[in-house]
Amino acid sequence: MTDSISIAETGERILAAVRSVVVGMDDPLEIALATILAGGHVLFEDVPGLGKTLAARSLASALGLDFRRLQCTPDMLPGDVTGSYVYAPDSGEFVFRPGPVFTGLLLADEINRTTPKTQSAMLEAMAERQVTVEGNSFPLPAPFHVIATSNPIEYEGTYALPEAQLDRFMVRLRVGYPEPAGETQILLNRVARQQEATHVAAVIDSARLVAVQQTVEAIHVHPDIAQYCVDLTRATRHAQNVAVGASPRGSLGLLLLGRALAALDGREFVRPDDIKRIAVPVLAHRLTLTPQAWAQGVVSAEQIVENVVGQVPVPPTVGAPA
Repeated sequence: MTDSISIAETGERILAAVRSVVVGMDDPLEIALATILAGGHVLFEDVPGLGKTLAARSLASALGLDFRRLQCTPDMLPGDVTGSYVYAPDSGEFVFRPGPVFTGLLLADEINRTTPKTQSAMLEAMAERQVTVEGNSFPLPAPFHVIATSNPIEYEGTYALPEAQLDRFMVRLRVGYPEPAGETQILLNRVARQQEATHVAAVIDSARLVAVQQTVEAIHVHPDIAQYCVDLTRATRHAQNVAVGASPRGSLGLLLLGRALAALDGREFVRPDDIKRIAVPVLAHRLTLTPQAWAQGVVSAEQIVENVVGQVPVPPTVGAPA
Protein backbone atom coordinates (compact mmCIF):
# COMPACT_ATOMS: atom_id res chain seq x y z
CA MET A 1 0.00 0.00 0.00
CA THR A 2 1.53 3.26 -1.14
CA ASP A 3 -1.53 5.43 -1.82
CA SER A 4 -2.09 8.77 -0.15
CA ILE A 5 -4.22 7.27 2.64
CA SER A 6 -1.49 4.82 3.62
CA ILE A 7 1.09 7.62 3.42
CA ALA A 8 -1.00 9.67 5.86
CA GLU A 9 -1.20 6.71 8.24
CA THR A 10 2.52 6.04 7.95
CA GLY A 11 3.29 9.71 8.45
CA GLU A 12 1.24 9.78 11.66
CA ARG A 13 3.13 6.78 12.99
CA ILE A 14 6.47 8.38 12.14
CA LEU A 15 5.54 11.68 13.77
CA ALA A 16 4.14 9.91 16.84
CA ALA A 17 7.42 8.03 17.25
CA VAL A 18 9.47 11.23 16.95
CA ARG A 19 7.16 13.20 19.24
CA SER A 20 7.62 10.58 21.94
CA VAL A 21 11.06 12.11 22.55
CA VAL A 22 10.84 15.55 20.85
CA VAL A 23 8.41 17.93 22.55
CA GLY A 24 6.94 21.21 21.31
CA MET A 25 7.99 20.97 17.66
CA ASP A 26 4.84 19.61 16.03
CA ASP A 27 4.65 21.93 13.02
CA PRO A 28 8.41 22.03 12.23
CA LEU A 29 8.56 18.23 12.53
CA GLU A 30 5.68 17.72 10.09
CA ILE A 31 7.22 20.11 7.57
CA ALA A 32 10.63 18.46 7.98
CA LEU A 33 9.08 15.04 7.34
CA ALA A 34 7.21 16.39 4.31
CA THR A 35 10.47 17.84 3.01
CA ILE A 36 12.13 14.44 3.15
CA LEU A 37 9.14 12.83 1.43
CA ALA A 38 9.50 15.51 -1.25
CA GLY A 39 13.18 14.61 -1.71
CA GLY A 40 14.55 17.80 -0.17
CA HIS A 41 16.98 18.97 2.51
CA VAL A 42 16.20 20.81 5.74
CA LEU A 43 17.93 23.68 7.53
CA PHE A 44 17.02 24.20 11.19
CA GLU A 45 18.08 27.70 12.19
CA ASP A 46 17.52 28.74 15.79
CA VAL A 47 19.24 29.26 19.12
CA PRO A 48 21.06 26.32 20.77
CA GLY A 49 19.38 23.91 23.14
CA LEU A 50 15.97 23.60 21.45
CA GLY A 51 16.30 19.96 20.36
CA LYS A 52 17.22 20.44 16.69
CA THR A 53 19.87 17.70 16.79
CA LEU A 54 17.55 15.36 18.67
CA ALA A 55 14.82 15.99 16.09
CA ALA A 56 17.15 15.11 13.20
CA ARG A 57 18.41 11.95 14.89
CA SER A 58 14.88 10.87 15.80
CA LEU A 59 13.59 11.42 12.26
CA ALA A 60 16.43 9.32 10.87
CA SER A 61 15.63 6.51 13.31
CA ALA A 62 11.90 6.55 12.59
CA LEU A 63 12.57 6.52 8.84
CA GLY A 64 14.97 3.60 9.14
CA LEU A 65 17.83 5.56 7.57
CA ASP A 66 21.52 5.20 8.25
CA PHE A 67 22.51 8.27 10.26
CA ARG A 68 25.80 10.14 10.49
CA ARG A 69 26.43 13.29 12.49
CA LEU A 70 29.03 15.79 11.35
CA GLN A 71 30.04 18.36 13.97
CA CYS A 72 31.18 21.32 11.90
CA THR A 73 34.24 23.27 13.08
CA PRO A 74 36.44 25.98 11.52
CA ASP A 75 39.33 23.56 10.94
CA MET A 76 37.23 21.02 9.04
CA LEU A 77 38.37 20.24 5.49
CA PRO A 78 36.29 19.19 2.46
CA GLY A 79 37.78 15.70 2.67
CA ASP A 80 36.35 15.37 6.17
CA VAL A 81 32.92 15.51 4.53
CA THR A 82 33.35 13.66 1.24
CA GLY A 83 36.13 11.24 2.13
CA SER A 84 39.56 10.99 0.54
CA TYR A 85 42.13 8.66 -0.96
CA VAL A 86 44.42 6.94 1.53
CA TYR A 87 47.43 4.75 0.95
CA ALA A 88 46.84 1.02 1.48
CA PRO A 89 50.17 -0.65 2.36
CA ASP A 90 48.85 -4.12 1.53
CA SER A 91 48.11 -3.29 -2.09
CA GLY A 92 50.56 -0.43 -2.52
CA GLU A 93 47.76 1.71 -3.98
CA PHE A 94 45.64 4.65 -2.94
CA VAL A 95 42.05 3.63 -2.21
CA PHE A 96 39.02 5.80 -1.58
CA ARG A 97 37.76 5.92 1.98
CA PRO A 98 34.17 7.29 2.05
CA GLY A 99 33.40 10.17 4.38
CA PRO A 100 30.33 10.70 6.57
CA VAL A 101 28.32 12.04 3.61
CA PHE A 102 27.85 8.43 2.49
CA THR A 103 24.75 7.78 4.56
CA GLY A 104 20.97 7.99 4.40
CA LEU A 105 20.60 11.10 6.52
CA LEU A 106 23.50 13.41 7.27
CA LEU A 107 23.21 15.83 10.16
CA ALA A 108 25.53 18.79 9.58
CA ASP A 109 25.49 20.26 13.08
CA GLU A 110 26.27 23.98 13.32
CA ILE A 111 27.01 24.14 9.61
CA ASN A 112 27.83 27.86 9.82
CA ARG A 113 30.89 27.10 11.98
CA THR A 114 32.86 25.61 9.11
CA THR A 115 34.50 27.52 6.26
CA PRO A 116 32.78 28.27 2.91
CA LYS A 117 35.18 25.88 1.16
CA THR A 118 34.02 23.01 3.33
CA GLN A 119 30.39 24.12 3.16
CA SER A 120 30.61 24.03 -0.62
CA ALA A 121 31.80 20.42 -0.45
CA MET A 122 28.20 19.56 0.36
CA LEU A 123 26.77 21.36 -2.68
CA GLU A 124 27.38 18.56 -5.16
CA ALA A 125 26.14 15.98 -2.66
CA MET A 126 22.93 17.90 -2.02
CA ALA A 127 22.25 18.69 -5.67
CA GLU A 128 23.57 15.68 -7.56
CA ARG A 129 23.54 12.92 -4.92
CA GLN A 130 27.20 12.24 -5.64
CA VAL A 131 30.64 13.50 -4.68
CA THR A 132 33.72 13.99 -6.83
CA VAL A 133 37.16 13.38 -5.34
CA GLU A 134 40.38 13.56 -7.34
CA GLY A 135 38.35 13.62 -10.55
CA ASN A 136 36.38 10.47 -9.72
CA SER A 137 32.64 10.56 -8.98
CA PHE A 138 31.04 8.38 -6.34
CA PRO A 139 27.23 8.01 -6.08
CA LEU A 140 25.62 8.45 -2.68
CA PRO A 141 23.10 6.02 -1.18
CA ALA A 142 19.44 6.42 -2.11
CA PRO A 143 17.65 7.97 -0.38
CA PHE A 144 20.07 10.68 0.76
CA HIS A 145 19.08 13.75 2.73
CA VAL A 146 20.80 16.51 4.68
CA ILE A 147 19.46 18.10 7.83
CA ALA A 148 21.66 20.99 8.92
CA THR A 149 21.50 23.18 11.99
CA SER A 150 22.66 26.78 12.20
CA ASN A 151 23.02 29.21 15.09
CA PRO A 152 21.83 32.68 13.99
CA ILE A 153 22.84 34.60 17.12
CA GLU A 154 26.60 34.04 17.13
CA TYR A 155 28.94 35.73 14.65
CA GLU A 156 32.38 35.07 16.14
CA GLY A 157 33.93 32.00 14.54
CA THR A 158 31.06 31.51 12.11
CA TYR A 159 30.72 31.79 8.33
CA ALA A 160 27.49 32.78 6.63
CA LEU A 161 26.19 30.11 4.28
CA PRO A 162 26.75 30.94 0.59
CA GLU A 163 23.56 31.90 -1.24
CA ALA A 164 24.00 28.93 -3.56
CA GLN A 165 24.01 26.50 -0.64
CA LEU A 166 21.09 28.18 1.13
CA ASP A 167 19.12 27.72 -2.09
CA ARG A 168 19.79 23.97 -1.99
CA PHE A 169 17.79 23.63 1.23
CA MET A 170 14.14 23.17 0.39
CA VAL A 171 13.10 24.74 3.70
CA ARG A 172 14.56 26.74 6.55
CA LEU A 173 12.70 26.08 9.79
CA ARG A 174 12.57 28.00 13.05
CA VAL A 175 11.86 25.94 16.13
CA GLY A 176 11.20 28.58 18.77
CA TYR A 177 11.05 28.15 22.52
CA PRO A 178 8.52 25.58 23.80
CA GLU A 179 5.45 26.57 25.76
CA PRO A 180 5.75 26.25 29.57
CA ALA A 181 3.79 22.99 29.57
CA GLY A 182 5.99 21.61 26.81
CA GLU A 183 9.18 22.58 28.60
CA THR A 184 7.91 20.91 31.75
CA GLN A 185 7.17 17.77 29.73
CA ILE A 186 10.76 17.76 28.46
CA LEU A 187 11.98 17.61 32.06
CA LEU A 188 9.49 14.91 33.03
CA ASN A 189 10.47 12.81 30.01
CA ARG A 190 14.11 13.02 31.08
CA VAL A 191 13.20 11.92 34.60
CA ALA A 192 11.16 9.00 33.29
CA ARG A 193 13.98 7.79 30.99
CA GLN A 194 16.52 7.77 33.84
CA GLN A 195 19.24 8.32 31.25
CA GLU A 196 20.31 10.94 28.72
CA ALA A 197 20.07 8.70 25.65
CA THR A 198 16.79 8.46 23.75
CA HIS A 199 15.54 5.73 21.44
CA VAL A 200 13.10 5.91 18.53
CA ALA A 201 12.14 2.66 16.84
CA ALA A 202 12.12 2.45 13.04
CA VAL A 203 8.63 2.80 11.57
CA ILE A 204 9.67 2.16 7.95
CA ASP A 205 12.91 1.35 6.15
CA SER A 206 14.79 3.06 3.33
CA ALA A 207 13.12 0.93 0.62
CA ARG A 208 9.66 1.86 1.92
CA LEU A 209 10.71 5.53 2.08
CA VAL A 210 11.71 5.43 -1.59
CA ALA A 211 8.33 3.91 -2.46
CA VAL A 212 6.54 6.67 -0.53
CA GLN A 213 8.60 9.34 -2.30
CA GLN A 214 7.63 7.84 -5.66
CA THR A 215 3.95 7.93 -4.68
CA VAL A 216 4.24 11.59 -3.69
CA GLU A 217 5.38 12.25 -7.26
CA ALA A 218 1.92 11.14 -8.44
CA ILE A 219 -0.01 13.67 -6.32
CA HIS A 220 -2.18 15.83 -8.60
CA VAL A 221 -1.29 19.50 -9.06
CA HIS A 222 -3.89 21.68 -10.77
CA PRO A 223 -2.44 24.26 -13.21
CA ASP A 224 -3.94 27.04 -11.03
CA ILE A 225 -1.89 25.76 -8.07
CA ALA A 226 1.28 25.74 -10.15
CA GLN A 227 0.51 29.30 -11.28
CA TYR A 228 -0.04 30.31 -7.64
CA CYS A 229 3.42 28.99 -6.75
CA VAL A 230 4.91 31.06 -9.56
CA ASP A 231 2.93 34.17 -8.59
CA LEU A 232 4.15 34.00 -4.99
CA THR A 233 7.75 33.54 -6.04
CA ARG A 234 7.65 36.30 -8.65
CA ALA A 235 6.09 38.68 -6.13
CA THR A 236 9.15 38.33 -3.89
CA ARG A 237 11.33 39.67 -6.71
CA HIS A 238 9.45 42.96 -6.76
CA ALA A 239 8.80 43.33 -3.04
CA GLN A 240 10.02 46.40 -1.20
CA ASN A 241 13.37 46.01 0.65
CA VAL A 242 14.32 42.97 -1.47
CA ALA A 243 17.48 43.14 -3.58
CA VAL A 244 17.21 39.60 -4.99
CA GLY A 245 14.00 37.57 -4.87
CA ALA A 246 13.44 33.84 -4.91
CA SER A 247 14.51 31.87 -7.97
CA PRO A 248 12.41 29.32 -9.89
CA ARG A 249 13.81 26.75 -7.45
CA GLY A 250 11.58 28.48 -4.90
CA SER A 251 8.50 27.90 -7.06
CA LEU A 252 9.49 24.27 -7.48
CA GLY A 253 10.03 23.91 -3.75
CA LEU A 254 6.51 25.16 -3.07
CA LEU A 255 5.05 22.67 -5.52
CA LEU A 256 7.08 19.66 -4.36
CA LEU A 257 6.54 20.30 -0.67
CA GLY A 258 2.86 21.06 -1.25
CA ARG A 259 2.43 17.60 -2.77
CA ALA A 260 4.08 15.96 0.23
CA LEU A 261 1.84 17.84 2.67
CA ALA A 262 -1.21 16.77 0.68
CA ALA A 263 -0.08 13.13 0.89
CA LEU A 264 0.47 13.41 4.65
CA ASP A 265 -3.08 14.76 4.91
CA GLY A 266 -4.43 11.77 2.98
CA ARG A 267 -5.24 13.74 -0.16
CA GLU A 268 -4.35 13.07 -3.78
CA PHE A 269 -4.36 16.75 -4.75
CA VAL A 270 -2.77 19.99 -3.55
CA ARG A 271 -4.85 22.84 -2.11
CA PRO A 272 -3.93 26.55 -1.93
CA ASP A 273 -3.76 26.28 1.87
CA ASP A 274 -0.88 23.80 1.51
CA ILE A 275 1.12 26.39 -0.41
CA LYS A 276 0.26 29.24 1.96
CA ARG A 277 1.38 27.17 4.94
CA ILE A 278 4.86 26.55 3.56
CA ALA A 279 5.50 29.87 1.80
CA VAL A 280 7.67 31.30 4.59
CA PRO A 281 9.91 28.25 5.21
CA VAL A 282 10.36 27.68 1.46
CA LEU A 283 10.88 31.26 0.26
CA ALA A 284 12.24 33.41 3.11
CA HIS A 285 15.80 32.05 3.08
CA ARG A 286 16.01 32.62 -0.67
CA LEU A 287 15.59 36.39 -0.38
CA THR A 288 18.46 38.87 -0.24
CA LEU A 289 17.41 42.10 1.47
CA THR A 290 18.69 45.51 0.44
CA PRO A 291 21.68 46.80 2.43
CA GLN A 292 19.48 49.46 4.01
CA ALA A 293 16.87 46.97 5.22
CA TRP A 294 19.53 44.58 6.47
CA ALA A 295 21.49 47.25 8.35
CA GLN A 296 18.46 48.88 9.93
CA GLY A 297 16.66 45.64 10.69
CA VAL A 298 13.35 47.26 9.83
CA VAL A 299 11.95 44.17 8.17
CA SER A 300 12.73 40.45 8.01
CA ALA A 301 12.55 38.10 5.06
CA GLU A 302 9.81 36.21 6.86
CA GLN A 303 7.71 39.38 7.16
CA ILE A 304 8.19 40.11 3.47
CA VAL A 305 6.96 36.64 2.47
CA GLU A 306 3.99 36.93 4.82
CA ASN A 307 3.10 40.24 3.18
CA VAL A 308 3.40 38.66 -0.26
CA VAL A 309 1.10 35.80 0.76
CA GLY A 310 -1.45 38.34 1.96
CA GLN A 311 -1.32 40.30 -1.31
CA VAL A 312 -1.19 37.64 -4.04
CA PRO A 313 -4.69 36.45 -5.10
CA VAL A 314 -5.45 32.90 -3.99
CA PRO A 315 -6.90 30.56 -6.62
CA PRO A 316 -10.17 28.75 -5.89
CA THR A 317 -9.85 25.54 -3.91
CA VAL A 318 -9.46 22.71 -6.39
CA GLY A 319 -10.09 19.02 -5.91
CA ALA A 320 -8.85 15.80 -7.36
CA PRO A 321 -8.83 15.35 -11.16
CA ALA A 322 -12.09 14.14 -12.61
